[in-house]
Amino acid sequence: MKRIRLTMSQALVKFLDNQYIECDGVETKFVSGMFGIFGHGCVVGVGQALEQGGHNLKFYQGKNEQNMALAAVAYAKQMDRKAIIPCVSSIGPGATNMVTACGCATANRIPLLVLPGDTFACRQPDPVLQQAEFFDNYGRTVTDAFKGVCHYFDRIIRPEQLMTACLNAMRVLTDPADTGAVCLAMPQDVEGEAYDYPEHFLQKRVWHLDRRPISSSQLERATKLIKEAKKPIIVCGGGVRYSGAENELLEFAEKYNIPIAETQAGKGIIDWKNPLNVGGIGVTGGKAANVIGRDADLVIGVGTRFSDFTTSSKWLFNENRKVLGINVCPFDAYKMDAEAIVADAKEAVKALISSCEGYKSEYTNEIKEAKDEWDKIVDEYYSTELEGGLNQTLALGIINEFMDDDAIALGSAGSLPGDMQRLFRPKDRGTYHMEYGYSNMGYEVNGALGAKLAKPESEVYTFCGDGSFIMGHSELYTALQEGLKINVCLFDNMGWGCIENLQNNQGTDTFGTVFRARNPVTGMLDGDEIDIDFAKIAEGYGAKAYTIHTSQELREALTDAKKQTKSCLFDIKVLPKTMTPGFESWWRVGVAEVSKSETVAKAYEDMQAHIKDLTTKIER
Repeated sequence: MKRIRLTMSQALVKFLDNQYIECDGVETKFVSGMFGIFGHGCVVGVGQALEQGGHNLKFYQGKNEQNMALAAVAYAKQMDRKAIIPCVSSIGPGATNMVTACGCATANRIPLLVLPGDTFACRQPDPVLQQAEFFDNYGRTVTDAFKGVCHYFDRIIRPEQLMTACLNAMRVLTDPADTGAVCLAMPQDVEGEAYDYPEHFLQKRVWHLDRRPISSSQLERATKLIKEAKKPIIVCGGGVRYSGAENELLEFAEKYNIPIAETQAGKGIIDWKNPLNVGGIGVTGGKAANVIGRDADLVIGVGTRFSDFTTSSKWLFNENRKVLGINVCPFDAYKMDAEAIVADAKEAVKALISSCEGYKSEYTNEIKEAKDEWDKIVDEYYSTELEGGLNQTLALGIINEFMDDDAIALGSAGSLPGDMQRLFRPKDRGTYHMEYGYSNMGYEVNGALGAKLAKPESEVYTFCGDGSFIMGHSELYTALQEGLKINVCLFDNMGWGCIENLQNNQGTDTFGTVFRARNPVTGMLDGDEIDIDFAKIAEGYGAKAYTIHTSQELREALTDAKKQTKSCLFDIKVLPKTMTPGFESWWRVGVAEVSKSETVAKAYEDMQAHIKDLTTKIER
């Protein structure tokens, strides 16, 4: 057996460079590059391996470890999980900065490979710079923090362990049912240790994405449920996108007259204009989907994990409904006490198209009436001007109308995801990119870089609040460094407007959720507003920036930005509390059981009433 003597880091780089994924006969390079911020815990290991060349991995210089890893999450998501960009960091804070991004990847079922440096395996120089010592367990290091947010964790304490570690990592990263974040912790001395690696380990390796078929018994049970249903509804999740099942799903829905509702991850897969697409469902859903969903007797979840936002904390659907869960992941297929169909979405729906022959739902005009009413509501939100300033929904509508068909709309946290799931009208497949499994503030600007790396030919518009922008936007610099244009639509309402609304709706006065100076009189954060010029911040980086107060200024800025070749930021000053309300939905959040406030007490009573209603539904 031929062997090649390499350091562990050199072998790692060579291995990653030779990984491919195959699906439906199409072969794709799985690892296209590497994000990194070099420190003493990785620069002379992985850094040296990357620097010496002999590979096809493009190195991207991150500016903050969390933010570069969020960019990697967005890249993998935009690539439909068919390609990744691993992230390398030093030990200590460089490593732990990536923990949040790993939680984001795992929650959203997105592959992310992180390669944090670690303390010396030999322990001789201990305690080294940035090492946290644990008195009760000397074998513990800060990289153990990744165990709580990763689907696979390994610490490579001998160079030969790299082989089993890498194969297990790839097993998880390419698994459609069990993917998420993967961490390979790398002690800095081991990074530079050499080993005679077998040549076959370093050669081209193709990971096959074989579709899991639906079994005959599963098909029989699913068909029976559907044929017994009078008014079913399809809940289209992200699994439809990753499976490429949109054509089959639409054929199935049209053949049997079944409405389609969208989750955040499933939005944009089916054309919003399609008569059967009733839009977003759940807490951030619209009236059409929620009304139709409330009355449905069968909920057909396809590729969805049935989060609390999708089900309105399990309150949305009526007590007599049944659930059919079609998901390649057993964990998700069995949710909501569903009849579980553990299979690939494309394969399962394709089989159902034939097996349900002769069936027709009993919907008459309900779908059309609900959709027509909702479309009028959206049109009104998208066109209504308010006195005193620019409202959030109008600004969103102007941008939505302005965007090219292939332009990508990206978001994550705050009030904007709700407005976008309800109102936004994607113009093509893969152009709606929402991270809402983790709702990670700070994802938006950094994620835009990842989406742009995935689709450099498309304009990327990221929608973020002022709070998210302040929290994390370092990879705007990287976008400029790489000559990649992203468009940052910053909605400045001087605070965390979404959480202020939640706070107020649960009976509490505004506290700690708006951006104001410390009041020397009251000692509270209720002083003057702090007016931040975000345009100047962007200009300081070298981006093109616009300050916007009116709808006309927004239209002019969007027009001018199309002529620009570098990143642009739109500092949109919007009126607070001009986002959309909830429609026929409820979200369970914690409320104080005991309070001096009558409004808080009333909010607690209302919550208990909803819980009682939910309990009744479950018992029945």
